[in-house]
Amino acid sequence: MDEAKEFLDNVATDPNFARLQKDIDAVKNDISHLSQQISDAVGALTDIAQTQGRRGMRKARVQANALMADASDRAGAVAGAAQDAASSVGDSLAEAIEERPLATVAIAMGIGFLIGVTWRR
Repeated sequence: MDEAKEFLDNVATDPNFARLQKDIDAVKNDISHLSQQISDAVGALTDIAQTQGRRGMRKARVQANALMADASDRAGAVAGAAQDAASSVGDSLAEAIEERPLATVAIAMGIGFLIGVTWRR
């Protein structure tokens, strides 16, 4: 046991051991600083990713709103065209009734007769 104690005392007073201990402490400090820098870099990358994600969401929202507005405009145009077509058919029907009232009444009676026959069955 005395030999082990003597060995440890010699190692503790050895200048090389002190230099080695100092180098180990320096490496520990460097690793600590490197860990902090990595943590800061990850935090910065997270902030950048969040910012880019928010921008992407804003762009997607703007594009979706534009598409909805375009679809609404197109639906309005289709509705307008359908209304114009219905109005045109109504006008044509009104002209046909005014020009040939007897033929119109005969056609209406024929259609009524066909509907009555169909419902009877």
